[in-house]
Amino acid sequence: MPMCDADGLAVHTHESSFRFAALRDAAYFAVKRVIDVAVSLSVLVILSPLLLALAALIKLSTPGPVIHKRKCVSKNGPYLMYKFRTMVADAWNLEKYLTPAQIEEYRRNIKVENDPRITKIGKLLRKTSLDEIPQLINVLKGEMSLVGPRPVAVEETGLYGDRLGEVLSVKPGITGYWQTHGRNCANYGSGKRQALELYYVRNRSFLLDMKIILKTFVVVLKKEGAE
Repeated sequence: MPMCDADGLAVHTHESSFRFAALRDAAYFAVKRVIDVAVSLSVLVILSPLLLALAALIKLSTPGPVIHKRKCVSKNGPYLMYKFRTMVADAWNLEKYLTPAQIEEYRRNIKVENDPRITKIGKLLRKTSLDEIPQLINVLKGEMSLVGPRPVAVEETGLYGDRLGEVLSVKPGITGYWQTHGRNCANYGSGKRQALELYYVRNRSFLLDMKIILKTFVVVLKKEGAE
């Protein structure tokens, strides 16, 4: 029987652990992809009448496109994240709608409390999280997952510093740990938003995903943190 010193045994144990972790992650992502496709396709088909009705309301309420496309980044490169438009078409014109104090708040947290650019129908869509449904198309395309870190927009990349690569190592999700455990009270300026996203990346599992999905239903029904 071959002998092995302590250092050799430690190296062998480390390699075995690494291979096991790699296989576990591969199985996790493969099964998760199957679930993503099955669920997103089913929901889009079932809710198609509602989606058409919402599209008509948005189009009739204010000028502009029905779908808002936001440029986000991932480990596979940039992509366009889809959402129902909830703001005026020229929301990019901060000086037109926001006060100097609100502009400073936006640049610090990439959001503004009581944002005047949000339309009436947009407020309803955000309160009910219905504006997120078009992201199921991103899930079908393989750009997003049902559960994961919140998509990182191009203008948000600098807010993660040297932790950006770690956050982008996992597909972004329609819902996630930040949405269900912080949202409005955990912003970029405080650093809590980044901490919550990193917690999910470092502790992802089927069990955590299921807990997040169940809590998402609770948060949506209670309309917690939706602005």
